[in-house]
Amino acid sequence: MIKLIECPRDAMQGIKTFIPTETKARYINQLLRVGFDTIDFGSFVSPKAIPQMRDTAEVVKRLDLSGTHTRLLAIVANVRGATDAVQFDEITYLGYPFSVSETFQLRNTNATIEESLGRVSAIQEICEQYGKQLVVYLSMGFGNPYGDPWNAEIVMKWVDELVAMGIHILQLSDTIGVATPESITYLFSNLIPHYTPRGIELGAHFHTQPHNWREKVEAAWRSGCRRFDGAIRGYGGCPMAKDDLTGNMPTENMIMYFEEMGVDTGIDREAFLEAMQMAAAVFPKT
Repeated sequence: MIKLIECPRDAMQGIKTFIPTETKARYINQLLRVGFDTIDFGSFVSPKAIPQMRDTAEVVKRLDLSGTHTRLLAIVANVRGATDAVQFDEITYLGYPFSVSETFQLRNTNATIEESLGRVSAIQEICEQYGKQLVVYLSMGFGNPYGDPWNAEIVMKWVDELVAMGIHILQLSDTIGVATPESITYLFSNLIPHYTPRGIELGAHFHTQPHNWREKVEAAWRSGCRRFDGAIRGYGGCPMAKDDLTGNMPTENMIMYFEEMGVDTGIDREAFLEAMQMAAAVFPKT
């Protein structure tokens, strides 16, 4: 059994034309019927930084969780965002983007790695107080284009610090699509045997191009990864990474791959196909 996380927030956040609140809510309500483990549905961040997500608090009020086992995740970038997010009983997880690249951490959250660690600690305390779980995304987890040092030992150093704070779910994020089958295998093969026996969940958040999605999923799967982020039709990416050619991992491709492998995805195919059709109307044509 694997965990598939659908990420409409990541798909929507870089779109300049504002998607109406009701449209977002209707789409996410359909996603809640599909059978995903988690939906990364919105973020509590500065509307100046990510204008598309300024209505997340309104969206969550319009979601129907009565008939689903799927849980909601919202991204936060600081204590203020975390304080806003934990007010909603509907939200199970808060997500924080923690970069193993100093350059990208400054670009993405206007903080150094050490400052970001302090934020994680403060947000984790808020999560514990309100019964939420913090998911930390290790941005630039598979390398970076800035020349910042990267290897498995560096990643493990930061994972150790985060685990010591009580973080149990970490997503290794291929923020700008630089991951290769070799780097994916190298990283997961080092980390999963070390952390999984201790109850630490390590997942993959890949950004891909149409020609290289399969090799990334396959490398992670064969290395023991059982938690995968995706977005229907591969929409979106990271607006802070400035790479328009690289999108999210297409969820439909992952479902196809895992079904070929005989893996139980827990996905309701009919509900998923309906979500696929809705996505075409939700997202502007490129």
